[in-house]
Amino acid sequence: MSNNNDYQSKAHCYIPGGAHTYSRGDDQYPVNAPPVLARGEGAYVWDVDGNKYLDYGMALRAVTLGYAYERINQAAIAEINKGNNLTRASQTEIDAAEAMVKLIDGMDMVKFAKNGSTVTTAAIKLARAYTDRKYIARCAEHPFFSYDDWFIGDTVMQAGVPSEISELTLQFHFNDISSLKELFARYPNQIAGVIMEAATTVEPGPGFLKGVQELCKANQSVFILDEMITGFRWDLKGAQNYYGVVPDLCTFGKGMANGFSVAALMGKKEIMELGGLFHSGKRVFLISTTHGAEMCGLGALNETIKAYQDLDVVKYLWSYGEKLMGGMNSIARELGIADYFKVEGVPVSPGYVCLDKEGQISPEFRTLFAQEMLRQGVLMPWIAISYSHRDQELDISLEATRQSLLVYRKALEAGIERYMLGRAVKPVFRKYN
Repeated sequence: MSNNNDYQSKAHCYIPGGAHTYSRGDDQYPVNAPPVLARGEGAYVWDVDGNKYLDYGMALRAVTLGYAYERINQAAIAEINKGNNLTRASQTEIDAAEAMVKLIDGMDMVKFAKNGSTVTTAAIKLARAYTDRKYIARCAEHPFFSYDDWFIGDTVMQAGVPSEISELTLQFHFNDISSLKELFARYPNQIAGVIMEAATTVEPGPGFLKGVQELCKANQSVFILDEMITGFRWDLKGAQNYYGVVPDLCTFGKGMANGFSVAALMGKKEIMELGGLFHSGKRVFLISTTHGAEMCGLGALNETIKAYQDLDVVKYLWSYGEKLMGGMNSIARELGIADYFKVEGVPVSPGYVCLDKEGQISPEFRTLFAQEMLRQGVLMPWIAISYSHRDQELDISLEATRQSLLVYRKALEAGIERYMLGRAVKPVFRKYN
């Protein structure tokens, strides 16, 4: 793997962390994972030495149709040929804005950007401007909202963030409405907004999201839903539509343009217009990015929406997820280790859970499983399903799972140190390397 190793060395020479997203870092994968990828097509990726892998990372969940999906590529190329980025607002960005506003119920306006952190932070700024308050309540169990200080300062990776900023972010707990009520009681008329995901691998309990919405309304706080992962996956209209709730602001990204760099802040006009020209209040410097409305990405977005509608993509993602979850769990039961390995959560975005012999969550056993899947040619750091995962890929995945869980069972019996090749994966959010 000399070319892989050479590029891996270059990555760490020229890029802090070796990649531009922490989730792509070496510490997030087993030591036998391909360190550098050269290309992707459909549900597969190839490393720089030409080794092929069936992929369930799917560009950190950003690719939902499949890599190099032809109709999306052609839509993007058509926009490049129009000039890609013009001096004033383009026809393409206005068409994309209209498409998104018509698509997402209850949202009146949209601002595009290139990544999720930009739009979540813009949502926080709008909430503070709209309410003239400073505190933000965020869901403690939801892993990532932004690389900006308001969120990162509330994690263990606080280096470079003034404590005065960290103290402005408060935490409540998912499916625990009393924890949010307690925050509103402790900080009366001081919480500008509440930000959370509608679901992760854990779904909201009955009435929880509606309860959050009602609490925000009663306390005149802005209700913000982060749909980076759930949007264009749970439902084309977002998890907010799937669960029947309408936030004040919401953010989309990842799969909305099948891997092209597009993110969106959407919301009600009375809040969004604070960043516009048609009000008499203080101006809010909202999102102003040279490349935020780059036409190739927005052309990809427009075509992705059409592809979802033409192909009923969301229904397919749910169906494939159900078969994959059921098959993997069935194999674990058959091998007698269902108490130690399980796939759970929402079928459209399931997660696998790896436990040690004492029944504790184990990074070591998670590493072992991912390591053994790689031996079978399957890159599965998590489970992100795409429309390009078909019956053949399902069969490959389940056979790889069987072979991997056979090793997992041996490791439970004889000790993991005999089977794991190197160090375990590490959490992104840790104070020291």
